[in-house]
Amino acid sequence: MNRSDRRPRGELNRILVVDDEADIRELIDLTLSRMGLAAECAGSVAEAQAALAAGSFQLCLTDMRLPDGEGLEIVRHISEHYPQTPVAVITAFGSAGNAVAALKAGAFDYLAKPVGLEQLRALVKSALRLPDSAVENSALRALTGESSCMQQVREMIEKLARSQAPIYISGESGSGKELAARLIHARSARSSGPFVPVNCGAIPENLMESEFFGYRKGAFTGAESDRDGFFQAANGGTLFLDEVADLPLAMQVKLLRAIQEKRVRKVGNVTEEAVDMRIICATHRNLRDCVDKGSFRQDLYYRLNVIELRMPPLRERMEDIVPLVDSVLGKLCGEAPPRLSPDAIKALQLYSFPGNVRELENILERATALCAGDLIEADDLHLEPDEMGSGDLQGRGSETLDDYLNRLERQAILEALQKTEGNRTAAARLLGVTFRSLRYRLERLGIE
Repeated sequence: MNRSDRRPRGELNRILVVDDEADIRELIDLTLSRMGLAAECAGSVAEAQAALAAGSFQLCLTDMRLPDGEGLEIVRHISEHYPQTPVAVITAFGSAGNAVAALKAGAFDYLAKPVGLEQLRALVKSALRLPDSAVENSALRALTGESSCMQQVREMIEKLARSQAPIYISGESGSGKELAARLIHARSARSSGPFVPVNCGAIPENLMESEFFGYRKGAFTGAESDRDGFFQAANGGTLFLDEVADLPLAMQVKLLRAIQEKRVRKVGNVTEEAVDMRIICATHRNLRDCVDKGSFRQDLYYRLNVIELRMPPLRERMEDIVPLVDSVLGKLCGEAPPRLSPDAIKALQLYSFPGNVRELENILERATALCAGDLIEADDLHLEPDEMGSGDLQGRGSETLDDYLNRLERQAILEALQKTEGNRTAAARLLGVTFRSLRYRLERLGIE
């Protein structure tokens, strides 16, 4: 790399192009120049790292194979040292495995060789719309709670928002899967585009193709005009496929082709049209088990599950109950919400919440309507005794014995810490265990 060719340091929208083939560097440089962007070229991992250390870039484009290493090294280096800089990789045609590895390592997107200039321009425009995560991220506060698992979820959402990789969100019903998908979209380069949520389990099988891909006038009885489907509606944005495990196998085949080709054909049409959207899918079922049982295609599973985001059930983060209650009551009642009595809080903390946060919202909405005055008592919650974790194991729904015991242990430790104002030595004495034993239990249960 010739240092005299460097662009001025303060220049905006500088792109680092890393490729050992001079003709590709020249092609990309020329394309970027015509877009009003400044390119700096490097031919190796070492040159790329030196350029990154010397100046700031708004985007990095790197080949996967370089003389002194792999493009994955650059992806990881940027993710670790320059997280505000999106990076895209250029892979050999048909090297889907390399592309997936790059996306998992933190790449924003990928291009296949031979590089199409139209796709290159679209990628660059999309990358340069990425929001700066230094800006106050008020949207992420919607995922209330300071438990370690929720902190990890928020951090993961921040990383996923800077990628174009397909995402699979797993978790039980009511755990916030659609909320997480909406936050990823809102923080992404596609935030100005539409977010289209689709409940795959709510569409009759005979209408699926026309609902997903649209139809032409006269394609079938009742088709009185042309209509776009979900794919066209999500063009330029994000398509969220909720309960994707409910799709029948015949529709899974068509969905796989549409995702691979990025083209769809309306029912009754003879030509295809290009679509550009990010796919996020979710289900409360174990998608891997569905593959093993033959109800979900393995090739579609690997296409959708590039990166998994797990939403924890509420029973795994019972320390978030109080802030969640405050947040929900604030939404329901405004500036003067009712308070919960200590007994009501304890009742909620002992409850297994098979419906997760959605169930908590329903419980509190009911309680605010039934309580007399501005104090919600345990009886106002209307939790059935056999549904609470106070003794009847049959009331735990799908909760395993280990989950049940961990929840009780967590509650006892949190109460001891509250009584001792966070003094762990005193809390251990109160619980009748050694300090070392308490420290081990805190680490095992993820209590900060």
